[in-house]
Amino acid sequence: MIRHNLLLILVPLLLCGCTHAQPTEPPVMGKYRILLRDVTDKDIRVGAARTQIYLPYLQGKKVAVCANHTAMVGGTHLVDTLHSLGVDIVRIFAPEHGFRGEAEAGKSIADGKDTRTGIPIVSLYGKHKKPTPEDMKGIQVVIFDIQDVGARFYTYISTLHYLMEAAAENNVKVLVLDRPNPNGFWVDGPVLDRKYASFVGMDPIPVVHGMTVGEYALMLNGEKWLSNGVQCDLKIVNVERYDHALRYQLPIAPSPNLPSMEAVYLYPTLCLFEGTPLSVGRGTDKPFRLLGYPGCPDGTTRFTPVSKPGIAAHPPFENRACDGFDLSDFSLKVMKNKPFIHIDLLIEMYRSYPDKQKFFLPVFTKLAGSPQLQKQIEAGLTAGEIRESWQEDLEAFKKIRKKYLLYPDFE
Repeated sequence: MIRHNLLLILVPLLLCGCTHAQPTEPPVMGKYRILLRDVTDKDIRVGAARTQIYLPYLQGKKVAVCANHTAMVGGTHLVDTLHSLGVDIVRIFAPEHGFRGEAEAGKSIADGKDTRTGIPIVSLYGKHKKPTPEDMKGIQVVIFDIQDVGARFYTYISTLHYLMEAAAENNVKVLVLDRPNPNGFWVDGPVLDRKYASFVGMDPIPVVHGMTVGEYALMLNGEKWLSNGVQCDLKIVNVERYDHALRYQLPIAPSPNLPSMEAVYLYPTLCLFEGTPLSVGRGTDKPFRLLGYPGCPDGTTRFTPVSKPGIAAHPPFENRACDGFDLSDFSLKVMKNKPFIHIDLLIEMYRSYPDKQKFFLPVFTKLAGSPQLQKQIEAGLTAGEIRESWQEDLEAFKKIRKKYLLYPDFE
């Protein structure tokens, strides 16, 4: 019963603030090298802020910038900074959510011009995800500066993949201005089977990869994962004083539905529910902090998703009261300190859902990286058994990951 299982796991944490080990605590995958601690931009210096390193690289070049609203240098956008310094920016590439970060998830972004600088914008979302030879024409260097959150299905790293691929094919240099990964202090989840690659998972990595975008770019190049094994001319500007044992606190929400650090820590788990009928709080003031559906038995909170144009238009269960759980405290008391993909939530919500034949939507396979996780849950495997099935692939990935780390690791 759901009371015997899910509430046994969550209620002591949600209601009492306890921090006891979980019944299905994941196996230890290594000990932290140092205690985790929170850091902000006052403690580190992002690649974009190190202009003295990369400005000489841009002098006399035709430059494109792939960025969104997170590409800030102090309180000024990277494009505005470079434009004021006389860098010849001929094109802007915009990822999901658009250049200024104002579009909701999954919404196609139209080409246009940046209202502040007049620079042409080319959307890399919708049907046009990879720059064409025409898009790359006349460009000598393309800059990538986007804040990632460290989950395989967060599409900014898919945009990076396609951008590097197009750059390699068109003899354009790639300059990555690195930023910390707010989930860079752990690695977990099933590794993607490339037969099920899509824009929400293009490469054979786990759900939580524990890498910055700079490290990930090095891996894409080094492992020859780009189409036909091409490799681009790649330069990384590192983050000063960053370390994978640091929990970077984001200064700007990376996308409209990840407005808080609680949501960022929960995202690797709750995004899997985007492959089910359940609500993860889109259309509420706590997206990716709530979980539930109408009539969920023994839920400890009630919420009603509403349409929020530009953020969550027509979310699941729009205007219907949902019963479920507010996982905000769980995020801060558990996920922030001992993070893991919380498979118990999937298992118990599947058990409680009245129509199990309709629980898993087709996109779940893409989010999970293969059909295996769905089959394991339907077969009744425990969270511990499912986690154990990941370990061999995870260990193999971590060996590959080590080759490309630019910063001290968390273990």
